[in-house]
Amino acid sequence: MFSIRDFWRRHRRKLLVTAGVIGSGYLLYKLYEFPRRLESMQKELALQRENDELLKAQMRAHFENIQMISESITLPHAMHDLNSRISEELDLSQLLERLIKGKGQPNTLTSLEKLDLWDRLKILSFTRMALSVWAMTMLNLYRRVQVNILGRYLYIDTARSLRSSYILEGADVLDREDQQKFLGSVNYFFDCGMPKLISDMEASIKEVIQGKKLRDFISITVLHNIIMQILDTFMSTGSPHHWVNYMMPENTKSWQRPSSSDGTVISDFTKFDQLMVETQAVLSSAEFGNVVEISLKVVVDKLVDDMGAQFGGGILASGVPLAKVLPQVAQMCPLLLEEPSKNQFIQLLKNIPEVELFFTLLYSNMPAL
Repeated sequence: MFSIRDFWRRHRRKLLVTAGVIGSGYLLYKLYEFPRRLESMQKELALQRENDELLKAQMRAHFENIQMISESITLPHAMHDLNSRISEELDLSQLLERLIKGKGQPNTLTSLEKLDLWDRLKILSFTRMALSVWAMTMLNLYRRVQVNILGRYLYIDTARSLRSSYILEGADVLDREDQQKFLGSVNYFFDCGMPKLISDMEASIKEVIQGKKLRDFISITVLHNIIMQILDTFMSTGSPHHWVNYMMPENTKSWQRPSSSDGTVISDFTKFDQLMVETQAVLSSAEFGNVVEISLKVVVDKLVDDMGAQFGGGILASGVPLAKVLPQVAQMCPLLLEEPSKNQFIQLLKNIPEVELFFTLLYSNMPAL
């Protein structure tokens, strides 16, 4: 104990000087090192900003690519197929030819046969129009669901890849084959859903307008109510969201990510499977059901306004006989099914605030990276 005190007394000055030198040296080192560390931090921040900008650019490029494919190829092709299928399956030409022939040659048709032909024309005309309204609206909403889900997955995968220092230039985040297969899944509607849709829509129309007589006067308000009643009857018939099965396979509802007994995910569950599962969940949601309801109402409002204008305002007040309304009803089908760039109803659907909000939330509702 005394030796330490003696040592401290004898060498205190040297120890203090040594400590001062060491402390000064350390301080000088820190002062010298600080600019280098600051420069390194600035480089890291700059690199992070660069990565963020690259992420945004990659995400924007992928999303715009999917959007372009959908709007320039998938949707126009779908609308063309829809127009062709409705024209083939709900052809009015034979009925009209028989009625025209019966009018020119009165003895060729009995009164009962004429009445039956007019009744079939009534059902077929409204079926064409209501089916065009519903299918055009659903194809557009379905396409937007697909694009937003794809865009969200592209954003997530791009962000994860950038954070993992993967090189993305020239590479697809999602497998191109899965993308094309997913966007092409709309063909299920034409191949499998369409026959059942036509049958169910016709049944709803018969329920609503079977009692309407050809001489009954139809005002614009009555016409609007008839169309909305047809669509409401169709949408509410059967199980909730039964209409989703026209767009997607029914067994999609039971698709779940398969796993082995130890909880390991089985690899044959592809990204396409995951995309289809999520799409089915979106289409079956109450929120999407509200979007469909709002969209159909907006389309019908515009459709009936256009029909009223083409009648020169005569249908707005006292109305006109149903027999005179039927040709106009049938003629609205081609307008509803025009190609997207010329279709005023498709443009209208893009600008509905509630629909825009729904798809904004759908795209932004992504899990943590």
